[in-house]
Amino acid sequence: MQFASEAPRGGAAVLPLASEADLQTRGGALDPATREAVRRALAEARFEYKTGKVLTLRGLGGYEQIVVLGAAGAEGPAALQDLGGLARRETAEADGAVTLLAQGLDAAELAIGAEMGGYAYPGLKAPAKRKASQAPLVIVGGQAREARAAYDARGAALAEGVKLTRDLISEPSNIKTPQWFADRTREAFRGVDGVTVEVFDEAELARRGMNAILSVGQGSTRPPRLVIVEYKGPGATGRPVVITGKGITFDAGGVSIKPASGMWRMRTDMSGAAAAMGAVLSLAKSKAPVHVVAVGAMAENMPGGGAARPGDVIRAYGGKSMERLNTDAEGRVVLADAMAYADERWKPAALFSVATLTGAVGTALGDDYAGLFSRHDGLAAQVEKAAATSGEAVWRLPLHESLAEDLKSPVADIRDVVEGGGAGASVGAHVIGFFADPATPWAHLDIAAVAWSNEAQPTAPKGARGWGVRLLDRFVRDFDPARVK
Repeated sequence: MQFASEAPRGGAAVLPLASEADLQTRGGALDPATREAVRRALAEARFEYKTGKVLTLRGLGGYEQIVVLGAAGAEGPAALQDLGGLARRETAEADGAVTLLAQGLDAAELAIGAEMGGYAYPGLKAPAKRKASQAPLVIVGGQAREARAAYDARGAALAEGVKLTRDLISEPSNIKTPQWFADRTREAFRGVDGVTVEVFDEAELARRGMNAILSVGQGSTRPPRLVIVEYKGPGATGRPVVITGKGITFDAGGVSIKPASGMWRMRTDMSGAAAAMGAVLSLAKSKAPVHVVAVGAMAENMPGGGAARPGDVIRAYGGKSMERLNTDAEGRVVLADAMAYADERWKPAALFSVATLTGAVGTALGDDYAGLFSRHDGLAAQVEKAAATSGEAVWRLPLHESLAEDLKSPVADIRDVVEGGGAGASVGAHVIGFFADPATPWAHLDIAAVAWSNEAQPTAPKGARGWGVRLLDRFVRDFDPARVK
């Protein structure tokens, strides 16, 4: 990523325009004849200047191509990141350098978007079939030095956190075991100041009474892990924000086995744990003055001979028991241990659970929103604000008091599901929240419908989106513990 005050000639040029008038200012790097040719082409095409609109012109002014992007209404970090991502996507096949003419725009935010939009999973293809690296991107604006400083201070780390999350999600599950996730996490944080990494193996989980995670993993030959990353930045004081994440490295459903169609996508069922790690990486690598902890509850949910059965009763960390009626409701089970442990150990200023938890949340909200649940209005409002700023949208859903009655068990403190259905997303959130102190400020994000996309987004290719990193990064930076009630 390069920043410059003057535009190089040749290659591809990207021209974001909110109106025809922008052509005179932002297009100042083009010679007058080329500017006039672009103006005529825009008029003939009746270009609308709306965000998302694209017009590609070839053979003008010595450029391989000039790509005009609609930029009307592109205000704020999320919209600018989308613009940068779209610029990168639309010039992905360019042979020479790509110049993004960004006069008057926040070049650092454009760069974050471009870095995310240019992501490609490294994959396992033979070397001859791997995609060549993209052409260098030069972002041209009036304050190149300041843009570089801003990007280096925070933007590069944010993009790296998103890309780590996508890598973790995309890895095939024959490679991605709970131990692989732990090793990959250690590698990502190696040498980062202020960070400690802990990994609990199956023996340590058993010693600590984390029987919920063990119950989910007991049908697999690849044992579970609890992965903890704690970061305390310079000058950080007070209790941390703790982000627990569901980390099912493959979910066959256990004995309550899933249908074969689409089961391959269950390699993504650890997206919550991946987002937690990516957010902490972003904060730590940018040296944010915050105290934050990520806890990944990692297991593989398989129907092996030792697998948990519907009707089993397990005792989670801290002593509360759960009756497991559906072994495919495993996310809330592993998070029971993670939540109870995090609540007791850190007494967090705010506690999150992040999970690809239910199909029901997608039925309710589609793939435009994650479901937000919280018992604390002030905390929920701060999450909603971070969502709006980051561009990762949430919609708050209810936690009705009747859920406690619905989930009563004759043999345990709680059941994992409501027999016969019910409000699935709310049921799952209630079960997770049951394992934290009601006084602890807690928010749950059900990201089942937003973690993976079948269509490319401006800042993400088809596949793993890395959803949640930008929201959690923004939330932790802006968090006010005095406004959680």
